[in-house]
Amino acid sequence: MRQGRFELAHRGTLFLDEIGDLPLELQAKLLRVLQEGGFERVGSSQTQSVDVRIICATHRDLGRAVADGEFRADLFYRLNVFPIRLPPLRERDGDAELLAEYFLQCHNDETGATKRLSRAALTTIRTYHWPGNVRELRNALQRAFIMSDDIVELDLAGLACPPVEGECLRMPIGTPLAEMERQAIFATLDHCHGNKRRAAEMLGVSLKTLYNRLAAYQAGGTTLVTI
Repeated sequence: MRQGRFELAHRGTLFLDEIGDLPLELQAKLLRVLQEGGFERVGSSQTQSVDVRIICATHRDLGRAVADGEFRADLFYRLNVFPIRLPPLRERDGDAELLAEYFLQCHNDETGATKRLSRAALTTIRTYHWPGNVRELRNALQRAFIMSDDIVELDLAGLACPPVEGECLRMPIGTPLAEMERQAIFATLDHCHGNKRRAAEMLGVSLKTLYNRLAAYQAGGTTLVTI
């Protein structure tokens, strides 16, 4: 029988990403494992003990999710033992340039190239507010690497200036529709503090549609669909 994640992580560490998006029915099951230190395999009635250190990550405000009835209070308090807040990329001075150089070096190592970032690209990286955080930066570098020769230029369709002004999203005339959609999604997520359900409601799309868009962006693809 195939081993599950908790079983594989016995006496080790298990990282649970986007814990705030875990459905309520699965939250109850996770809480039981954490409280009792045991679980049953699918199709088995025998309880197996497990000793695992749990590290979770989320873009959501779990306290607000608890108040909205979208996250179990007992699980929140069980997980919230040692919280660490990682500021968004725009608040970490110098990190964007360091990460960009790292991603570029990874692409150079993979392809045998010796490309380097232009001064203009470094300025863009430093001044752009990166609403999609590290994932957006990584995808932008991947696209720029493919499109550039020896000197990598970063073209963000004129978005080197922060596009969000108050409650408005500013974009230059001629911005491709796919880019407009991407900017609208990330700006709305940023406005909602990472709450995907609220962002989907503001954008007028289903939560599943929003997840599909984000998955496509994370994979480095471009999707042009009217939403």
